[in-house]
Amino acid sequence: MPHPLLDVDRIVQAPEAYLASAGCVFAVFDHRTQDSGNVAYGVRIGDACYFVKTAGHPDDPLPRPGSPRHSDRVALLENAVRLSRNCPHPALPHLHRVIESPDGPMLVYDWADGELIRVDAQARNDPASSFQRFRALPVAEILRTLDTVYDLHSELAQAGWIAVDFYDGCLIYDFARRNLSVVDLDHYSASPFTNRVGRMFGSSRFMAPEEFELGARIDGQTTVFTLGRTAVVLLSDGTLTRGPFRGSDALYDAIHRACREDRSQRFESVAAFYAAWRNARSDG
Repeated sequence: MPHPLLDVDRIVQAPEAYLASAGCVFAVFDHRTQDSGNVAYGVRIGDACYFVKTAGHPDDPLPRPGSPRHSDRVALLENAVRLSRNCPHPALPHLHRVIESPDGPMLVYDWADGELIRVDAQARNDPASSFQRFRALPVAEILRTLDTVYDLHSELAQAGWIAVDFYDGCLIYDFARRNLSVVDLDHYSASPFTNRVGRMFGSSRFMAPEEFELGARIDGQTTVFTLGRTAVVLLSDGTLTRGPFRGSDALYDAIHRACREDRSQRFESVAAFYAAWRNARSDG
């Protein structure tokens, strides 16, 4: 008997109706949980769980001014498909299939167990939040998580991908299994490009100066800055002050260089940053 998600290429029903008939929809991620305009579903079929991402309905109102239009969301999902097929890294949930629907593509991924590390700003200092619980983990566990993030981005960079809109909302951490999944890389670019909007889409806690500058080049050195900021947010207090940074001097030096405002003073590539990070890790 054909599997309703793994053996189907096209459906005639709206995604929500089809998924409700295909299995148990146990989660819905729409305008109530994020402002991309996408609608995603957690679906259980038999003993397996899947994450199904869609562009939402074309006539749905935008969650907020500046959110991508439906046609743009479809293009971003198609970009996510290219990235998944181009870089099958173990930290990325496996993309099983793309099903065409009246509302655009439905991307069928493995379900990623865990919690988003990112929380709303007002809850960020709450010790019970996933963000603070993650930051309270032993340094060795946080470092292993950063190893995974950097290894993934090293492979993406080798394939030509530039990080765009990467932040802690892309990180799902399974506290029980100590496992990281990286999701929602739809905005990543397959090559360097010019900033044509000024303030780009993303979290300012992770963004490089050029992501705020109209006409600036966005390239691998932009990704280096974002990767450095990831350690600053997760392993320190969000600043580049040495005191709060819970790592060795060698690790701090690598992160400090990655986060230079002047891009000419950063590592010249993701590969160079990752090599410096690995060397600092081996030094203890």
